[in-house]
Amino acid sequence: MKNKENIWHQKARSLHYFFHRQIWHLVALLILLPIVWAFASPVMGEGSWLGIRDITWFWLTIGTAVLHQILVWIVFRLQLGWATLSKIFGSFDLFIWSLIFLPFLLARVITLIGLAKSDSSSLFLPELIALALTFFLLIPAIYTIWSVLRYFGIIRALGADHFRVSYRKMPLVKKGIFKWNNNSMYSFAFFLLWVVALFLGSQAALSAALFQHVYIWVHYFCTEKPDMEIIYSK
Repeated sequence: MKNKENIWHQKARSLHYFFHRQIWHLVALLILLPIVWAFASPVMGEGSWLGIRDITWFWLTIGTAVLHQILVWIVFRLQLGWATLSKIFGSFDLFIWSLIFLPFLLARVITLIGLAKSDSSSLFLPELIALALTFFLLIPAIYTIWSVLRYFGIIRALGADHFRVSYRKMPLVKKGIFKWNNNSMYSFAFFLLWVVALFLGSQAALSAALFQHVYIWVHYFCTEKPDMEIIYSK
């Protein structure tokens, strides 16, 4: 029976679409993981923070990012094709999703801080240049976060258009940083991870930050963009 709010889409209601572009997700991951390890591993092995070795922090931050984005793929496709969370949790679906999504988002930052602390001062870059880059990247990162909170909204940023028809009818946000870039969250917010790595002078953390920044675009092209084409198709 069709959901009364038409949350799910017939075009997404198949295993074929559920796995659509995920082979490219896997291929990208298999390419990115050896690259990030190649850049990070030479400076790791001796550091630790809070009693946890730098290599452990490295795999925690990489693993958290991968698990988070795989989870988003699964939930978004289940919602778009079958409204699964909405059927299970009813009007609490978005609340439950936020309880799952936000801790993962926070963990991506915390584990990267742990890696940067355990591997601090390993970045072979003059301190003045590192601090200049930190300041330069911090500005768009903070402006993006402020714009999300002020104009976009946390709930909408969680992928609310997979859960509510009302969010699909909202116009594009064209205020704050979104006036200049429609996908500012992926373009600029991830600079915050770069800032952590540069400020603490960690080559391993900078490698992991770059991985996360590239990997979020893998999510966009393999999961989010195809979903948007269905959700906002005429």
